[in-house]
Amino acid sequence: MEYTYPFSLDWSTDEIVDVVQFFEVIENAYEKGVKREELLKKYRRFKEIVPSIAEEKTYFREFEKESGYASYPIVKKMKELEDSAIIKA
Repeated sequence: MEYTYPFSLDWSTDEIVDVVQFFEVIENAYEKGVKREELLKKYRRFKEIVPSIAEEKTYFREFEKESGYASYPIVKKMKELEDSAIIKA
């Protein structure tokens, strides 16, 4: 697919890479499923970069608009499931 990932120009290169990797894991949850631990690790790093819930919602909306993949339902499943679960949309 051809689309852009949301990011801030204020972030460092490493932070941009980490946020893109988080959104790639969201894509994988839709396409083939991901391990809860992997998603949790990427989400925790995402939250270090984007601690505000309002900002998180903004980036989630931008990503969904570009890709068609909704991040919130995947993150919600991650929070509800046990370790070693596979998360698939």
